[in-house]
Amino acid sequence: MAKRKREAATNGDAAGKPSSAKKPKAPSRPGQALPFKVSGDGSVTIQIIAGSYDRVLHGITATTRPSPASSTAKPSSKISGPVAQKAVDFADTFLFNAHASAIRCLALSPPSEPIPGQPQKVFLATGSTDERINIYNLSAHPPSSRAAAEQKLLSAVTPRPILENPKNRELGTLLHHTSNITKLVFPNRSKLLSGSEDSTIAVSRSRDWALLHTFKCPVPKVMGRPSGDTAALGGAPSGVNDFAIHPSSKIMISVSKGERCMRLWNLETGKKSRVLNFSRETLTEIGEGRHSTGEARSIVWGRSGGEDEFAVAFDRDILVFGMDCTPRCRVLGDTKTKVHKVCYVQTGATPDETALAVATEDGRVLFYSTDKTDLQDPPRSEAKPARTLPSAKLVAQLGGKGAGVLTRIKDFAILPVESEDGQRSWYVVTGSSDGKLRLWRLEAGDLQAGGKILGTYETQNRITCVEAFIMIPRPEGVEDSEYEYNDDSSDDNDSEGDE
Repeated sequence: MAKRKREAATNGDAAGKPSSAKKPKAPSRPGQALPFKVSGDGSVTIQIIAGSYDRVLHGITATTRPSPASSTAKPSSKISGPVAQKAVDFADTFLFNAHASAIRCLALSPPSEPIPGQPQKVFLATGSTDERINIYNLSAHPPSSRAAAEQKLLSAVTPRPILENPKNRELGTLLHHTSNITKLVFPNRSKLLSGSEDSTIAVSRSRDWALLHTFKCPVPKVMGRPSGDTAALGGAPSGVNDFAIHPSSKIMISVSKGERCMRLWNLETGKKSRVLNFSRETLTEIGEGRHSTGEARSIVWGRSGGEDEFAVAFDRDILVFGMDCTPRCRVLGDTKTKVHKVCYVQTGATPDETALAVATEDGRVLFYSTDKTDLQDPPRSEAKPARTLPSAKLVAQLGGKGAGVLTRIKDFAILPVESEDGQRSWYVVTGSSDGKLRLWRLEAGDLQAGGKILGTYETQNRITCVEAFIMIPRPEGVEDSEYEYNDDSSDDNDSEGDE
């Protein structure tokens, strides 16, 4: 492998080109990819991966097509919502039992660096309740025209089109944990962080998948037995619910079961920094009273109004904290519904223009503005206890009863795209418990009108987690290889877990 790289560098010098070409600009924040530049007719191919309670891992490609100019196009039976024309073509890329029990979480790495004559790859990590983390190598390009032609006959006799890429393969299994896997994150291509119900967060290196460091979270003491927990007899709920890494890759916040607090970790030293407790008054205001667990379910970093912030999701509300670790606002306000997924989305040209996306139990994805200028003062009522935290402003909504989505949305993925004239929009992939994957399109200039549903895919399995990425157009003459080409971006410059 090193010989191949040296030969490529020598050939570059011989051609009069510098051996270290300038790399493309990286995303400004982990989890917020740069908008994909759409050219030509505006069609894109999206690789969708979905895990399920039934152990099945689905891989689907969704190829969007521009709306036909004629209004006499035949409607598709799979399309529901305000769109009458078929605007997307789905095809199965892989479908198999990936684990011995339910799949809990997924993670995708950034694509490998573009090298002339070589395809780009993406790592896929899947976590399950069987304590295992499976690692896969996926092609970042759509299948070649030759592979598509070979599978055309097979697709003619199957109920759904098949567009398999034979070069997608499994790399192996990680056994770094002793309990259910709850969270997987690729902060960059060289590291994988995994959280588990064994109260540990493991840091693995993707070069050889070696375990570099383990963050050990304390196991909470038994303080009674809250209703609804699933701990064994004589035990107590424990384990990492979620964690989030700051964009600087220097600090991390984690939330765990059975704890009414969050923990800050120093990623440069690999040690705990401090513990931040949730006050009783704040928990009572968001509905986490004395008979509730009071534990945070998930956490995510974001930016709004020129300042960094992080959102902590509870069972039925969300708190937004500033960098001083004091609550800035609550999100849902008087909306009474269960929260399943939260993430920040850049809605404008600058990273400061963001919205907080929330997936709910009633089949909606709500977009809230947490900017200080948009916060709404709490209502005054003599019948109810006084509220002190302002509420975020609702700016957009996807799904719901009006769009025919009535079941809960367990997970979603948002993919930004940008046209040649600079117009920004988003493709939103939602996964529901009824087994349906829906693809939406949300325009930047008309957020309040909501998005348009482009198509619906029936997986026939109960979906638990969803990931997606926009596939890179295949360069001419490039064929997929079974080998993984390591990037020159090595692990030396990364600070997580090298100690």
